[in-house]
Amino acid sequence: MSRNRKAGVVTIIPDLSIIDIAEEGKGVGRADELVVFVEKAVPGDIADVRIVRKKKNFAEAVIDNLQKKSDLRTDPFCPHFGTCGGCKWQHMEYDAQLKFKHKNVEAALQRLAKIDTTGMEPILGSAENKYYRNKLEYTFSNKRWLDKSDMAERPDGLAPESPQPDLEMNALGFHVPLRFDKILDIQHCYLQAEPSNSIRNQVREYALKEGLSFYDLRNHEGNLRNLIIRTSSTGEVMVVVVFAYAEQEKIDGLMEYLKLSFSQISSLLYIINQKKNDTIFDQEVVTYAGRDYIFEEMDGLKFKIGAKSFYQTNSGQAHELYKITREFAGFTGDELVYDLYTGAGTIANFVAGSVKQVVGIEYVPTAIEDAKFNSELNGINNTIFYAGDMKDILTREFIAAHGKPDVVITDPPRAGMHADVVERLLEMEAEKIVYVSCNAATQARDLALLKEKYEVVRIKPVDMFPHTQHVENVVLLKLNSVN
Repeated sequence: MSRNRKAGVVTIIPDLSIIDIAEEGKGVGRADELVVFVEKAVPGDIADVRIVRKKKNFAEAVIDNLQKKSDLRTDPFCPHFGTCGGCKWQHMEYDAQLKFKHKNVEAALQRLAKIDTTGMEPILGSAENKYYRNKLEYTFSNKRWLDKSDMAERPDGLAPESPQPDLEMNALGFHVPLRFDKILDIQHCYLQAEPSNSIRNQVREYALKEGLSFYDLRNHEGNLRNLIIRTSSTGEVMVVVVFAYAEQEKIDGLMEYLKLSFSQISSLLYIINQKKNDTIFDQEVVTYAGRDYIFEEMDGLKFKIGAKSFYQTNSGQAHELYKITREFAGFTGDELVYDLYTGAGTIANFVAGSVKQVVGIEYVPTAIEDAKFNSELNGINNTIFYAGDMKDILTREFIAAHGKPDVVITDPPRAGMHADVVERLLEMEAEKIVYVSCNAATQARDLALLKEKYEVVRIKPVDMFPHTQHVENVVLLKLNSVN
């Protein structure tokens, strides 16, 4: 049994066995009746842990001394691991990651929806678990996150306290968790293939050399705000630089440098964002060189990707996800399909060749314009798209006008479906619902409501984001015969 010992105000739990991993990615141990969530712990570890936050029934802790390493542990491949907020599971073998993702989906469905998961299909791992993302967004900051190597040595040999003199404080990289104003300067990121790292590093080098000002996230000063890089399976590259205000000579200087330095860039864009938040969906996108979009390809179809477009960030695994969705639906060729939360119409256009008609609904108007363009681009004439809030669009009148669907595909955001949308699905009584989710907990909540008329007949998790706790899950529901 674990015992607590106190060192000043610090509580240490010695020899804590890590027995599981939580949905948010932390290791789980038990000390008497206390559940302890331990940062960067792996099931099978035995460690002395230091409590950093305590509530009545649980505590959060960090490893103070790793007594025994789990067999599931592996060496992190990224030098930024532990400080960067991404890839939090890279210290665990990939096969083990898949096992725990599968287990977490299973637990959510059992606990929250009381679903029998004995027939749940094995999780589909990602063929690529490095350089798998097609989009990354970096942030400029004049307040770089400092680590121990940046601090000056104290003459008394104690821990360093102040930054070294003449230290470069500008950074281009990712937010440090829980510190919105601090940016970790990234040298090499394993999430996106070249030329992503080269573009980011050369943009930083150019900006420092030319004296361009990096944004102050707290005081909202400085000009360089964000750098967005999108790549595609077709080999095309999009680069978007976000500035805080118009200094046209400096903007043109950086954009021309990128144009001349990287012939791979098919779409070179910039945005002037004078707001205090980083969202670009309400901002004008200016094309400096090339097109204002790139193309992605999947299953013989082309998809237009703009600066604001939504597209699954793991292109290869998205193809597998959509194939599973199509397989679960079991189309015969004569179905009317409703594709809810259609985004840029990727799933709608992907399944259109297998059905009679697809009706897509999405909240974001620009995404619907992309969906229509993608249908036209691929010569698809059996899709119809509507923009608006799902609960407001999907009414009895809408269904009467377009027909009762044979199959509903729904792929909502992490919050899941609005209760009114679930109620409408129960009223519609489509023969099949294929529910694609990036959040097993909210999916389980919705499935519990749909159980009134539907039976879950197939479940398959899909790993879209290796080295993170995130997982997609596809569920097939069939209408009960008594309805």
